[in-house]
Amino acid sequence: MTGISRPGPRVRASELVGRGWLNTGGKELTLEDLRGKITILDFWTFCCINCLHVLDELRPLEEEYHDVLVTVGVHSPKFEHEADPDALAAAVERYEIAHPVLDDPELTTWQAYSARAWPTLVVVDPEGYIAAHLSGEGHVAGLRSLVAELVAEHEAKGTLHRGDGPYVAPEPVARDLRFPGKAISLADRGSRPGTFLVADTGHHRLVELDADLSTPIRAIGGGDPADAPDEAAHLAFPTPATRGHADGGPEQALFNEPNGLALLPAEVAAQVGYDVVVADTVNHRLRGLSLATGEVRTLAGNGVQALIDGERVAAAAKAAESADPAQEQGAVPADEEGAVVVLGPLEGKPTGVSLSSPWDVVWDEAAGHVVIAMAGTHQLHAYDPVADELSLFAGTGLEGLTDGPAERSWFAQTSGLAVDAAGTLWAADSETSALRTVTGGTGERTVSTAVGTGLFDFGYVDGPAEQARLQHPLGVTALPDGSVLVADTYNGAVRRFTPAGTDAAGRETQAALSTVARGLAEPSDVLVEVDAEGKAASIVVVETNAHRLERIAVPDEYLTVDEGARQTQRPRTPVVAGEFGLAVGFEAPSGQKLDDRWGDPTQLKVSSSPEELLLDGAGTSTGLTRTLRLNPDVAEGVLHITARAAACDGEKGQPIPDHAACHLYQQDWGIPVTVHAAEAAPEGAETRLDLDLRGIH
Repeated sequence: MTGISRPGPRVRASELVGRGWLNTGGKELTLEDLRGKITILDFWTFCCINCLHVLDELRPLEEEYHDVLVTVGVHSPKFEHEADPDALAAAVERYEIAHPVLDDPELTTWQAYSARAWPTLVVVDPEGYIAAHLSGEGHVAGLRSLVAELVAEHEAKGTLHRGDGPYVAPEPVARDLRFPGKAISLADRGSRPGTFLVADTGHHRLVELDADLSTPIRAIGGGDPADAPDEAAHLAFPTPATRGHADGGPEQALFNEPNGLALLPAEVAAQVGYDVVVADTVNHRLRGLSLATGEVRTLAGNGVQALIDGERVAAAAKAAESADPAQEQGAVPADEEGAVVVLGPLEGKPTGVSLSSPWDVVWDEAAGHVVIAMAGTHQLHAYDPVADELSLFAGTGLEGLTDGPAERSWFAQTSGLAVDAAGTLWAADSETSALRTVTGGTGERTVSTAVGTGLFDFGYVDGPAEQARLQHPLGVTALPDGSVLVADTYNGAVRRFTPAGTDAAGRETQAALSTVARGLAEPSDVLVEVDAEGKAASIVVVETNAHRLERIAVPDEYLTVDEGARQTQRPRTPVVAGEFGLAVGFEAPSGQKLDDRWGDPTQLKVSSSPEELLLDGAGTSTGLTRTLRLNPDVAEGVLHITARAAACDGEKGQPIPDHAACHLYQQDWGIPVTVHAAEAAPEGAETRLDLDLRGIH
């Protein structure tokens, strides 16, 4: 047997400390309880799409090694709402997490393991030593190799104990709806006038509800009703339904956490043979639903989560060095002005293209296509149902808040879309707690921000748009008067954004945010019902954590709330001004090698907030090491670091085989720092920063 190569002395894992545990039957776990098992510590936060991807990546690995592997989720919150223990318990139920979860609201265990980004994975061997430290998603192939090596090593040593782990499944709860995500009005096209179609996300199905918002009429997907004693039981589903992917009739079709729904115009539906486009989020697909028959088909997506492959990473790195934008479709280079992509049609049949967690969809009448919030790649795509064509619509794929031309814009997990009467596309950009717009339609598109300032800024503030704050909004809809409603999810509120304009007296008014309703349980979508005169008559809210749709009246006056702006609270690292070293560790998994066919396949991008923090070292280049120079006149700030590495299947020292599968490893870090002059630096202040993209210990 070949042992695992370790570059240095073994490091003992730190004890697991937090507020409490979930999925353990009330037991407090310790490292001693995990001795003899291979343990994966998954540092996550439930807002984060990359963290949700990791949950799904780990499921088959947990099943394969169920008797020797224990995953422990360490929930270290980004947003204030995520520190609420009830919200965490709901998230653990919603995402069907079948392993113990430690509630770490003060980031105690996060700091003990030097986690600096969501998600971070730490592998602990059966003797309690750290075996690997990984950042980001896409590590499952390497984890499988590492776990197999650890099993062989510790079985030979007699330190591996097979048997059940500490997970205790919670009691299932019967509900008509389970964490519904999105909804649309079917108007006169449903089973009867005035019905609604709901993405019953937690039951992995769609449900048509009567106009009263509570009476289920029919279910589409989620399992065979033959498994239920009667139709009423099938509609109620006492336990979570079956997740999966299958086309067919309402009894045969399967979804995996569906979310967004878009009703096509009747004339378009008649052409294409289906009425509703469904964002089938965890299947990474778009689905089509015929309302007349309940038949479901796959429109786009091959079921494989989209990742940028090694060739595109190499093209991006080469473009970064030459300051020439890469022209390959979807590549993400960086020149002196920033990242840029080539917008337009994607090659190949839509069902052969990889998508990444489509979260919402909306029909754009003027453009004649469906716009897709591709949350997993922080982009917007478009699907033309008549031409059966998929296109890149906006966004470089880099996470953040950058306005300007659509091909240079940055989004952050866009989760809600709406188109107003003027043709403006509105987007709820959840991870930047922002409300964004895209204008220009089929021409030169421009991205702007109406509310929001950045990845780590949020709050509950009404008033002028520049000072207003949201907290992880997931839904948006346009009102007839030109304003928009926002499902301000983590503030438990519905907010109203009014663009700048003129009032009835002809006076100029500034863009502003106000509150329509509050005290809601994670509202994830909002719809408006209009009267015969076309005015807003009532509002329908998808109240996800209350497992219901709620109808509320349009208020005569809107509230103004100011509970303050917030920033994500992460521990600040004291650093010494002047020359400062930066190194990111990466070791390709067993059975893979760095993809060096086009030169160095690694890339490092560094920037700072404020920009003045970095006197030298900002920018993008190949390699994973760099010397920075920190400004002694800037007391504190954030270092923004993005590292990438491309590896392909193949043995080290051998050429990469033709048609080898290639993998992109990428992580973004935001490292808060306090800067100190050398002569006044506190004990322990750092002169270099070492991060792990994939480090083996």
